[in-house]
Amino acid sequence: MSKFKKYERYKDSGVEWLGEIPEHWEISKLKYLTYCLDGKRIPLSSEQRGEMQGDIPYWGANCIIDYVNDWLIDGEVVLLGEDGAPFFDKYKDVAFYSNEKIWPNNHVHVLRALQSINVKLLTYILNTVDYSNYIKGSTRDKLTQSEMKNIFIQLPPVKEQKAIANFLDQKTTEIDNLIADKEKLIELLQEKRQAIITEAVTKGLNPNVKMKDSGIEWIGEIPEHWSIIKMKYLLSSKKYSIKAGPFGSQLKNDDMVSGDIKVYNQKTVLDNDFKSGDYYIENCKYEELRAFEVFSGDLLVTTRGTIGKTAIVPKDAEKGILHPCLIKITLNPDKVLNDYVNVIFNNTKIVTNQIMLESNATTIDVIYTDTLKNLVLPIPPLEEQKSIIDFVDATIDEIDGVISSIKIQIQKLKEYRQSLIFEVVTGKIDVRVFNNKKEVS
Repeated sequence: MSKFKKYERYKDSGVEWLGEIPEHWEISKLKYLTYCLDGKRIPLSSEQRGEMQGDIPYWGANCIIDYVNDWLIDGEVVLLGEDGAPFFDKYKDVAFYSNEKIWPNNHVHVLRALQSINVKLLTYILNTVDYSNYIKGSTRDKLTQSEMKNIFIQLPPVKEQKAIANFLDQKTTEIDNLIADKEKLIELLQEKRQAIITEAVTKGLNPNVKMKDSGIEWIGEIPEHWSIIKMKYLLSSKKYSIKAGPFGSQLKNDDMVSGDIKVYNQKTVLDNDFKSGDYYIENCKYEELRAFEVFSGDLLVTTRGTIGKTAIVPKDAEKGILHPCLIKITLNPDKVLNDYVNVIFNNTKIVTNQIMLESNATTIDVIYTDTLKNLVLPIPPLEEQKSIIDFVDATIDEIDGVISSIKIQIQKLKEYRQSLIFEVVTGKIDVRVFNNKKEVS
């Protein structure tokens, strides 16, 4: 932004977070610049929307929730979150420009600007406001209509409004395209990682090994000395070698508010974090549910929502039991290594593909112990499992390192984007005349 110059003269805006603005700009409250169309909003339940599917956007607090076959508002408006919007996340928008037929619900304010106001610029401005001045303490951040109307807005002259809006449209589009390209690259790297790992656990690491038909169409050939084995034959002979969490009636939320015994849940597995968590039960409840205790080396599997993800219980894990949304598996270490099965579950589609095929569905809400018992896995000898684990760890480290670097680049672009918008709409830099050369790379 060093290429841009400042305005010649400034004045105090009278708004603390805004500071000085160009001398010829004005300050006004939002209520004097817009008509509030909140009275036209009508919320629709998911059932109602299901009965009126169409191609007209149905807006919520900060995004399009659905599409319907009727509309309430048409033309240029600003949609500003009322509640549930990310008012205090400076990298997320709370105001959106719309110039089409829409159906807004009651969680988003709808504002029609006066003819002298550039709607796109107003949208940019509303995404830089310090909302701590207008949203007071509450369990859910809510921008009331009365507070919204009193938001201070800085306004350049009409022609300048258009020049600023055009500049920001061009520059934010450039930045957004760069971000989209980098996000696509991350997706490609993730696909590459999955493909490499899938190849390793189905074909092995030796490209010259003799192959045989696995007998399973979507696995294809496997090394001749490998086996295809059902999960139930890989389990330990110990009691409860595969065990689903307790029924909801056995372990209610009210049971998990205090105590010394931890309850490991879905988040534990998805984050692979056995130290965090707030669910605990009393010893008396634990005695009722001892059959659901987890032990070091157990493989915990998610069964609802994000299904089929796993984590291995570490040696230093607190004493604890399963949440109803998990299944624990104890494997036979003479047949298969925990880390090898963990790789297959978390880094390939071998498990989810089987579950989908078995259920003849495209999405699955829940899986059960019988489903897991009948999964088939390609199993090499133990020494080869160790080699594959080492290879996979190295692959994940390498690719995830690149992904991490790209994510840092994306974050910097987002910071630049937000900073540029703020500097421009608050008049800290003058963009009335600018060259079309790209400012970002």
